[in-house]
Order: sequence, then structure tokens, then C-alpha cells
Amino acid sequence: MGSLSCARVLISLQFILIFQPLLEVRCSPIFGELDNSIKGASSVTNALPAFAKKIANTLSIVSDDGMFGCFPCILGLKTLHFIARSGATEDEIAAWSSKLCVKFGISTERVCTGLCNAMKKEVFYVLSKTNLDPGYTCSSILEQDCGGSGGPNDDWLVTLPNVTKPPVVPVQPPKPGSSTLRVLHIADVHLDPLYTVGSETDCGEFLCCRAGSGKATTSTSAAGKWGDYRKCDTPLRSFEFLLEHIAKTHKIDYILWTGDDPPHDVWNQTEKSHLMVIDKVSELLQLHFPSTPVYSAIGNHEGIPVNSFSPPYASHVDSMDWLYQALNRTWMRWLQPTAIPTVIKGAFYSVSVFPGFRIISLNMNYCNNLNWWLLLNTTDPLGQLQWLVEELQDAEDKGHKVHIIGHIPPGNNDCMKMWSFNYYRIVNRYESTVRGQFFEIGRASCRERV
Repeated sequence: MGSLSCARVLISLQFILIFQPLLEVRCSPIFGELDNSIKGASSVTNALPAFAKKIANTLSIVSDDGMFGCFPCILGLKTLHFIARSGATEDEIAAWSSKLCVKFGISTERVCTGLCNAMKKEVFYVLSKTNLDPGYTCSSILEQDCGGSGGPNDDWLVTLPNVTKPPVVPVQPPKPGSSTLRVLHIADVHLDPLYTVGSETDCGEFLCCRAGSGKATTSTSAAGKWGDYRKCDTPLRSFEFLLEHIAKTHKIDYILWTGDDPPHDVWNQTEKSHLMVIDKVSELLQLHFPSTPVYSAIGNHEGIPVNSFSPPYASHVDSMDWLYQALNRTWMRWLQPTAIPTVIKGAFYSVSVFPGFRIISLNMNYCNNLNWWLLLNTTDPLGQLQWLVEELQDAEDKGHKVHIIGHIPPGNNDCMKMWSFNYYRIVNRYESTVRGQFFEIGRASCRERV
């Protein structure tokens, strides 16, 4: 399962938890104290440790909604803005954020440092280009009502063609003896090449069960041969055995592979390590199902850092070419050349599976409320939804049926409301064409059939 809970922790700490104007009364003395500390210190960094202690004490006194509630979230964002205006550099703020992360017991020092360093470019670039109401941002991240209003381009609609919607005819069940298809749906593999049998399963970090997690202190806390349900990801041998068993015991007509291949060591990842895992999963699928088509979708863990997928308007800061070009090379062994332009543009595509039936794969990271780039502009960042309309209209005109696949389900709390609203407008309009929707298996209500 895609660890958006884990991601929410790291995003919350990166800002370090965020927002809103009810802080003005309770917290203005704290910011005044920081201002005085900065004036009397040799540098902003030297003033931060004492301020961090004050923040921690304040949270323990006034926050009754938990470490990741609205109040600490708002406080954290206001704090970062305040410090940034005081002249601190990006590296200084990241270093301070890491110390506060450790002090609050969010994770270990190496995890906190790695997360803050990994996310500082994205977060501080977005902060420098926006002036969002803190309550709005916290509401998006925490899936709570933290107040605030005024998101960027919050009210937008894709254009639906001026074509009359065909009458909806109830779908009839197939006749007895009709031909059937057997489909294998794989998601959230989270393959861990460094999984180590006998290592500690509860090491105090987001991901354990590695040599670096230490040897298990008891027999019950040891990582087993085939994996563990605690803080472990999937051992290579388990995934290989799974595919081998399915290939031997089932006749699969095609495979849906809907993302989240990399492990959860989100504080210590590189482009090279990500691509190695994606290539390994692809290699194993091809090995065990050499003649079976595979239709893929991208997950939120394919980004570096996790959840980070810059839109075209931010490509000069953080381009996604390294990932989308690699996915094009990997996916094209199963797709048609017509899919290349949109895969390279944003890892989405349409493909004909059989005459009269096509699959459309969407990149759901552009509705992900933990993708900070979207705070710059949420309006259909890739033009993907408008493209979806055109694909579905073409399918309707030709009498084709469509299945849609992706990772984060629209309508889920992790998907921005306006994106979901537009998606459901589209699906409602083309309900006679869209016959199935398949998203991440690990989330509630993620498989929908229309």
C-alpha cells in the first residue's frame, strides 16, 4: 500500500506541520521572542535551538489535536515563513527543521535530516512563489478543516464537447458460456532489495527490516524469510515466488500494474535506486509472463522525493524527464507507439487492448494533495483531463468501451477535490463508454465498475 500516511508525516514535518490565524493571539509572543533572539544572535541559525524548545513547549501546552493536527501545522508554516523573512537560507531552515523533527520524536536524526534535505528545494521554491492562506494549505495536507480559503485557481472546469449524451442503456450480464478474461492486478509492490532476514522489524524509522536496522533484539521482532507485516517492505524472493506461482497456476490474459514499486526509505532515495527497482519489477513480469500484455500506471512513490511530480510550468526547477523517459523505455515493450508522446509528457496514455476495447492510464499524482507543486496552480496541470475527454469522445464515436486505471482513486481524500469533481463530471458524461475503473488496491473503494 502506498504509504501516504508516512508521506504525510514527512511533508508535515517538512513544513513542519502547518497553519492559520487563530495563532495570532496565542503565538504572537513566540514570534516576538524569535525576533529578539535573532537580533541578539550572531546568525539566524544560532537563534533557532532556543526557539525550537519554545515551539515544542508551546505545542505541548496549547495543542489538543495531536502532533499532526491543524494547530501545529499552522504554527509550523507560520514559523518557516517568519524565519525565512528574517534572512535564513534554505539550508539553515532545513537544518533547523531537522532538529525540530528529532526533538518532537517524529523519527531518527538520519531520517529527519534526509527528509528535510530531500524536500527543501520543492518546498521552499513553492513557498517563495506563493502566499497561500495557511489554513487552506493545512486543510489540503491533513484532510481536516483547518479553515482558510483562497487556493490557486480553485474553481476550474474542463470543457466537455457540445455533443448530446447518448441514452444510458443498462448493462446486461453476459450470457452463460460467454468467453471470459482473467486479469492480474498488481499494485504497491514496494520491493526492497535490501531486505534482511533476522533484522529488526521495529527500528523507530519508517522502514526497517534491513541490515542498517540492526539485528533483532528478540525472536519475535525478527524479520522473517518471506517478509513481515510490521515496518517492512517486500523481499525480492517473495515477489518472485508470487509471480512464479501465479504463472504456473493461472492463465492470465493481461496484467494491470498500478504503481508504487520503490521501498519506503523515502529519506535516502536516488533516481538510480528508483529506476533499478522499476526495471527489476518489469524484468520479473516479463520473465514470468513473457507473452502477456502489461498495462501500467505510475504511483506516488515513483517520485523523488515521494509525492513530488513537477508540472511542465516548473520543469526548469525540477524536471520529471528522468522518470518519464525511463518509463517510456520500460512500458513501450507492451504499448503501441501512439502512446509515446503522452508517456513522455506525463506518464499517461491510451492503448487498444482488443478491437472495440481500450485502456486509459492516468497519472494521478497531479491530483495528489501531497504534491506541493500543485500549490502553484492546480488547474489540470498536464492538460490530462482535457485529453481524457477527447479520448472518451473518440471512443464513444467509435462505439468502443474503456477501462481507466491509475494509482490514487479520484474522490479519495488524497486527491484534490476540484480534480476529483472534474473527473466525475467526465465519467458521468461518458458513463456508457467507461465500463471499469481500477485504482490502487490498498485504498478503500478503489475499484469501481460502472
